[in-house]
Amino acid sequence: MQQIHAKTLEDLEFPTVLEQLSSRCNTELGKEAAMSIAPFTVLEELQAILGQTSEYLSSFTNENRIPNHGFDAINGELRLLKIENTTLEVSGFRRIASLCNTVSLHKKFLKKFKEYYPLLFKFSEHWEENKSIPEEVGNVIDKFGEVRDSASVELKHIRQQINEVRGKINQSFGGALQRYQSSEFLDEIRESVVENRRVLAVKAMHRRKVKGTVMGSSKTGSIVYIIPEATLQYTRELNNLEYDEKEEVQRILNELTNFIRPYSELLKGYQDYLIHIDITAAKAKYASEMNAILPEINQEKHLELKDAYHPLLYLSNKINNEKTWPQTISLKPENRIIVISGPNAGGKSITLKTIGLLQVMLQSGLLIPVHERSTVCFFERILTDIGDNQSIENHLSTYSYRLKNMNAFLKKCNGKTLFLIDEFGTGSDPELGGALAEAFLEVFYEREAFGVITTHYANLKALADELPHATNANMRFNSKTLEPTFQLVLGEAGSSFTFEVAQKNGIPYNLINKAKKKIERGKVRFDATIAKLQKERSKMAQTGSRLEEEEAKAREEAERLEKLNTKIKSKLENYQELYDHNQRMIQLGNKVNTAAENYFLNNKKRPLISELLRIVETENSKRKKTSAKQAKAKQAQQKQVAHELEKKMVKVRQEKKIEKKKAEKEEKNKPRPVFKIGDRVRMFDGKAVGSIDTLEKGKAVVNYGMFTTNVSVDQLELVEAKK
Repeated sequence: MQQIHAKTLEDLEFPTVLEQLSSRCNTELGKEAAMSIAPFTVLEELQAILGQTSEYLSSFTNENRIPNHGFDAINGELRLLKIENTTLEVSGFRRIASLCNTVSLHKKFLKKFKEYYPLLFKFSEHWEENKSIPEEVGNVIDKFGEVRDSASVELKHIRQQINEVRGKINQSFGGALQRYQSSEFLDEIRESVVENRRVLAVKAMHRRKVKGTVMGSSKTGSIVYIIPEATLQYTRELNNLEYDEKEEVQRILNELTNFIRPYSELLKGYQDYLIHIDITAAKAKYASEMNAILPEINQEKHLELKDAYHPLLYLSNKINNEKTWPQTISLKPENRIIVISGPNAGGKSITLKTIGLLQVMLQSGLLIPVHERSTVCFFERILTDIGDNQSIENHLSTYSYRLKNMNAFLKKCNGKTLFLIDEFGTGSDPELGGALAEAFLEVFYEREAFGVITTHYANLKALADELPHATNANMRFNSKTLEPTFQLVLGEAGSSFTFEVAQKNGIPYNLINKAKKKIERGKVRFDATIAKLQKERSKMAQTGSRLEEEEAKAREEAERLEKLNTKIKSKLENYQELYDHNQRMIQLGNKVNTAAENYFLNNKKRPLISELLRIVETENSKRKKTSAKQAKAKQAQQKQVAHELEKKMVKVRQEKKIEKKKAEKEEKNKPRPVFKIGDRVRMFDGKAVGSIDTLEKGKAVVNYGMFTTNVSVDQLELVEAKK
């Protein structure tokens, strides 16, 4: 893939997209890096970036949220590490340690959930984890940013001495304070602090009676600040010790800097990793706000955008609670050039910019707001000629600029190019400009380039009809209200509705008639025919949709009646079988009844038994007798069916057992929620819901209203977090 020209990116307002993306980054370095995003030149890199962004977007809707990636820049520290014999400041060490910990947290998380985020995990594996840097920094510097006493044996010894000397200073100063206070040499405030040292507030009249060093006086001169002589000796000792402490701290920090220096490249990689994650997170947020996705990517040069939105227009309208109209467009080898015509303000230019901007965004690693059934491909070049491009500095008119642009198009255009031209051929004499535009379009077609152009020229509309792999399209317009519907319709050219729009805007009817007479009659009739065709198409579309609805309803009704007929037929067969069986039972009953009546009259058993045997034999003759072999085969078949059923049941039990184990494993691996007081919870094996009253050392007191119970938090699941 090749670089797309900066002018194309400006024409399609891509820099505005980058500004919006930059504002969604968390870090300053991320904001800067977002502004320099450009279309990718290596296809494999682009697909990896798109996949990572899609994975990050999915983290917003699942429970495994990616950890925070915020960090403070360490560019200054990295520059110092390159210079020998330099020492980092304490704040710099803390930033470096925090950076290492953040990367370690990310690596650990992505390793745990690599099934969810395979591409992000693969990217994080480029850098090895380093725990020694934060450990060494933690051994030297505490959480308050102070060098620890335990950083070295010497420092610990010096600070112990400092504490001892300070104790002696306080003791000697306290003694002097008490002595001179009882002598009433001190002012009411008794003491003060000058140059970070405790001093006695001596009345000026008694200054010579107090032995020590004068450190200054009050503004009025009534008080003199003196360090007592007894304290001075210890103060000098303290100054020496503080100097030693400063030297030892410097030595420790210098040693720590030298320890970190070899890892400067790794630290730079860590920072680059978090910048990349910051931009990926911003892309995912941006995608979430405009319902963007990663559509299917194909290799067949097939671009099909379904329900595609212009990102900037969609977000702007979303803020103002206004509707944005989606577009559906398809470019493929058998239909690679689309000529859009129709009236101004109908949405032609927005459709053109939507296609271009979405393609540039996708090729720069951003997700795009289209339907999930869309399919996209990549182009090596995207060429645009959109808007008024007059150049005062270079003394170029719009037409001159466009001719220079077309010349550049002719040099670069091939089968891997997407060209987008707004108002093709305008800026010159309509007849001559139209002829030249037709010649350009034929060349683009011969080069097998893909493209979309907008025009009012009838000859370009006619050419699109003639060329097998090109097609006309128009922005649907309501001919009654003369309002745009912002819907693209492929397959036919659009009328410019020139005179209709003029009439709507109050131009006198006689003036419009005069204009009609001044131009070729055929042209007016052609435009009128197109307008009429659009009306007819609109009616046909409405009729077609109505017929489709009616056909669907009729199909549903036929299916319903067929099902009803089958049910009725089945019931009738059952009733017939039942009727036949009942009739046979009645006949049998009548025969038995006649035999019983004869026995009642003559009381003879032999005729009765003989009659009953005859009835039974007659009935048995109707039954089919099965041989022993058939009975055995039937029994074997029943056993086989039972055996197969048993096998299936065993298999189902095993599958259920495996699913249960898998569910238990997933439940075990699932990150536990962090409970807070007031959260509504329930036990895993219970149904009652209560609220947490207290939490302490992995135990929680759960209030169920009527009673409370003390349980381990591992046995609880979150029902509703406290708002």
